[in-house]
Amino acid sequence: MPAMMKAAIFVEPGRIEIEDKPIPEIGPNDALIRVTTTTICGTDVHILKGEYPVEKGLTIGHEPVGVIEKLGANVQGYREGQRVIAGAICPSFTSYACQDGCSAQDGGHHQHGYKPMGGWRFGNTIDGAQAEYLRVPDAQANLSPVPDGLSDEQVLMCPDIMSTGFAGAESAGIKIGDMVAVFAQGPIGLCATAGARLRGAGLIIAVDGVEERLSMARQMGADITLDFRKVDVVSEILKLTGGRGVDVSIEALGLQSTFESALRVLKPGGTLSSLGVYSGDLTIPLGAICAGLGDHRIVTSLCPGGKERMRRLMQVIESERLDLGPLVTHRYDLENIVEAYELFSHQRDGVLKVAISA
Repeated sequence: MPAMMKAAIFVEPGRIEIEDKPIPEIGPNDALIRVTTTTICGTDVHILKGEYPVEKGLTIGHEPVGVIEKLGANVQGYREGQRVIAGAICPSFTSYACQDGCSAQDGGHHQHGYKPMGGWRFGNTIDGAQAEYLRVPDAQANLSPVPDGLSDEQVLMCPDIMSTGFAGAESAGIKIGDMVAVFAQGPIGLCATAGARLRGAGLIIAVDGVEERLSMARQMGADITLDFRKVDVVSEILKLTGGRGVDVSIEALGLQSTFESALRVLKPGGTLSSLGVYSGDLTIPLGAICAGLGDHRIVTSLCPGGKERMRRLMQVIESERLDLGPLVTHRYDLENIVEAYELFSHQRDGVLKVAISA
């Protein structure tokens, strides 16, 4: 009889439940980690609602902090009992995409051709992190030791939220002194705001409709916050930039309305950096894209993974350039994760991120 563990599994649209599953077996290139803290992501809510398809019975979650329980025979340079994180994206570094410099797209080929987002395996194509134990594939490429003195909650944002938000600022090529607008100040938008500040933006305008999130945006580096319920955001941003428009807009929600607003506030030659997960077709209005003549760039990002990316992010935390601890607003035990999903998916009680203790 295999040893069992608790895991949050996708049952059907509208239902993620805690069930018993066997503790994963590992191969020579894998590691087994005992999960100490994890969290719920907006993408997990898309899975819960059936807006992003995964196999029934799959363990959900892609943001692990834990301790190495067991190492595969080929995994060098780590030890059992070591505290580690692994990125939400866990690339093999053997695929064409990886070797071409895009590790997030480490999917290779399958029967229908190339599969985008292939580097995202946890809680997508293999069992994920909302469980007591997690198998980390290609462990030598993906396990990153947590520096002494950093708590689980301090590094909990690194596997996904921080990596994604920063990618929005990095992909946009923000330069020192740029004017930047960030649409939506959920966890990813807040990290995009923080990333814009670290990249040297000269003016950061954060947009949301929840006062607590706008207040947090100011903590993360926003100079000006706009409540879309109270002002016409597009005309206000154009006014704030002297009619020039922003150099960069970052879309961090995944709605037609925010995408369109992000496009309308761009200067000629500006960049729209899209981080949202979209669940329907987008349309681009003729005027917003200047009939195709505005020299605009639209870039999309999936969070970079791998141990070096994780090391860099934890370095930012360790050197106190940024404190993401305040993003954890609620705490639950793994056995109560269904309740945590209910809170998080309905955005109740000022929730930003939920720490789940396994």
